[in-house]
Amino acid sequence: MVHRLTRDDARRICVRAQLLDAPRPDDLLEVVRHLGVLQTEPTAPLGAPSADLVLWSRLGSAYDRAELVDLVDRQVLLEHQGFIRPAEDIALFRAEMSIWPGREPLREWQRDTARWVAANDGCRLEILDLLRREGPLPTSAFDDTCEIPWPSSGWNNNRNLTMLLKQMVNRGEVAAAGREGRKTLWDLAERIYPDDPVPDPDEALRLRNARRLRALGLARARFTDQGGEPHSVGEAGEPAVVDGVKGEWRVEPTLLDEPFTGRTALLSPFDRLVQERKRLDQLFEFDYLLEMYKPVEQRIWGYYALPILHGDRLVGKLDATAEPPEGVLRVDHVHEDFDWPAETREAVAAEIEELARWLELDVMYVD
Repeated sequence: MVHRLTRDDARRICVRAQLLDAPRPDDLLEVVRHLGVLQTEPTAPLGAPSADLVLWSRLGSAYDRAELVDLVDRQVLLEHQGFIRPAEDIALFRAEMSIWPGREPLREWQRDTARWVAANDGCRLEILDLLRREGPLPTSAFDDTCEIPWPSSGWNNNRNLTMLLKQMVNRGEVAAAGREGRKTLWDLAERIYPDDPVPDPDEALRLRNARRLRALGLARARFTDQGGEPHSVGEAGEPAVVDGVKGEWRVEPTLLDEPFTGRTALLSPFDRLVQERKRLDQLFEFDYLLEMYKPVEQRIWGYYALPILHGDRLVGKLDATAEPPEGVLRVDHVHEDFDWPAETREAVAAEIEELARWLELDVMYVD
């Protein structure tokens, strides 16, 4: 059976899946377990990095940032591949580590990576030995004794250790053990990862896809992902089509025909609801791009504009910056994608006040 959805249906499924409907959840750990991932992007013009903004958007001002730090310190949550994940999910990634550099047939870049790691086996063994004796340690504690430099096109020049450590994570040899300021600390993976049974790689992939769909609500079976956490879900869930949108989707069946109560939320630019631009356009008809990498004169909405969710629609962007020395959250502009009714304007203003309260700042409107 193929489920037929309107765009309204599709949006509400996505919003509910991301825990952005009403009422709010109230348990931080359960939120992270449901979402599956929190991106560790450190940029924080609002005084809090993306992971904290994502949790505040769900939990509201009851969210205490110290609780996330504590869960990571106690290794209830672990950092893996640039994301904070529940510790119990790591076994699903260890399954892929067991078949590094990847599934057969290997692509040429995977073969090249394996050859590069083998050529620098001496440096790899030195890192493991130092961690065994002294870990956890930051990248700066290791000597770059790589005999063959990483074959970079420019972006990763002189980053041999960074690239080698990345592959050692992919091989299941080292793991992030916390942070020292903004620096990642590394240790032997065997000291960090839970000793849970590791499933067969195919079963692990099936489970990851099912958990990803539970958090996304609606997704494509296959999608050309650009690194990071994928947005494709394989054959998880059940097939669906959305009115006015080409192609077939996969839907989480437990979210079908559920009542929907919307609310207003300010979202991190790295929030999973808005991160995949094609899905964003097709389902929400929302024009958005993170502009922090653009020259100032080319920006439309601002350096770190927050998408604004109201009900099941993305309705605008908030351009704001935290200025703790002045004690204010400076609001440079609230971009309305259309002429908002008074109810929407009041709800967004209330959420901006709530954000400022959480940051322990006062709102100052510039525009």
